[in-house]
Amino acid sequence: MEFATPKPLKPSSNISDIVSKFAKVCKLRSIGVFTSDNQDHHHQHPNNPNNLSAPFGEDGSDVTEDTERDGVKIHPQPMEVTRTSSMCGDAELSKLFDIVSALKLAYIQLQEAHVPYNPKKIVAADGHFMAELESLCQIKRVYKETQCVKPKSDSSHSAILRKKVELNEKLLEELKFQTEVKNSDIICLQQELRDLDLMNVTLAENVRQISLQRKNARVLNITTFQDAYRAASKSIHDFAKPLISLMKASGWDLDLAAKAVEVEAAYSKRSHKKYAFEAYIARRMFYGMSLKAYNVDGIMRYDDPMDALIENPDSDFARFCGEKYLLVVHPMMESWFFGHLDHRTLVLSGKHPRTSFYQIFARMAMRVWVLHGIAPSIDSEAKIFAVKRGSKFSDAYMESVEEDGKGAAVLDEGQVEFMVMPGFRIGETIVRSRVYVSKPKM
Repeated sequence: MEFATPKPLKPSSNISDIVSKFAKVCKLRSIGVFTSDNQDHHHQHPNNPNNLSAPFGEDGSDVTEDTERDGVKIHPQPMEVTRTSSMCGDAELSKLFDIVSALKLAYIQLQEAHVPYNPKKIVAADGHFMAELESLCQIKRVYKETQCVKPKSDSSHSAILRKKVELNEKLLEELKFQTEVKNSDIICLQQELRDLDLMNVTLAENVRQISLQRKNARVLNITTFQDAYRAASKSIHDFAKPLISLMKASGWDLDLAAKAVEVEAAYSKRSHKKYAFEAYIARRMFYGMSLKAYNVDGIMRYDDPMDALIENPDSDFARFCGEKYLLVVHPMMESWFFGHLDHRTLVLSGKHPRTSFYQIFARMAMRVWVLHGIAPSIDSEAKIFAVKRGSKFSDAYMESVEEDGKGAAVLDEGQVEFMVMPGFRIGETIVRSRVYVSKPKM
């Protein structure tokens, strides 16, 4: 009987497919288990085309020795190393995604620490964010150092990983840039916060002082106005003194000057002619002013009105002061006093000379300015009234300016020669005008 020579078997593609499918089914398992029912299949003739164990049993370089226990044969699997490597790759990828997620969360916490602004939370969130960035950079370095050639079957998976890594690297660069921008913003905001704190301290002190002044004004009311009235009257008297002194030094005839101011006035003493000059100054200072409320707190905080004029040369008070100087001090008078018109020239240009004469005038102007602002602030219906020459003296509406004074009976019989200071009606209160009363005829 003639035996056919067996043809050498070609590597079967079916076997490769079966091994591949078997490896995919097993996935992460390191060994495969076969029952005793399949033992006969592993001992078939090598030439049997259905022999599935040939690739495992014939090549001793790929398979270790089989072991048998309780009728179950255990075969070590050649795919163990490959799947372990794959498993490590999946773990690194999972760790990478965890770090990216933590990085995003740290960035959100950094943003939330700004609103409301909390320096401690910002420092903590910034440290957390930089720690996550360092972890991500470490992953990148490890990946580049340990990267090796993957099997062809894993090429598509590697391509996906590379794309994800590239995207994460771009995201990392963008986050680094945003962090630098945020750090710059933090520095600017910190400086702005310090400036605002300083401004708040100053404003709080100003508000405290203004509130205190307004509280006192509300409590005192009429008393405040009466004090301002006496201060304005005294400032007019104080300015009249240097004005009269300059008249004497310039050779003026004071009797003629007083007669020019109050033509028909009769004086009980020659020294009383000074009241005529005070009346002249008061008429000029109160001329054309209507009572309207305005804030006087700003000017009242200055001890020296010249400081207010220099700091705020365009304020309402500065304009009032300049206009009244030009009205009170005639150019011929200034020329006789100083030999020039330098004061007038500076005032016309919107400036204020720092001379003793002008400083006394500015203090008087400030007192009158405050007086006009306080009256309507206390009572919107406040009124100013004047007394005509020849009026009968009334103690309810008038007070005498004479220092030595007269008895009430004598004053009641006298007549008003001229008014020195106007009077005010504020609510039900009368602030009496100041008048010069002539000596009654015998």
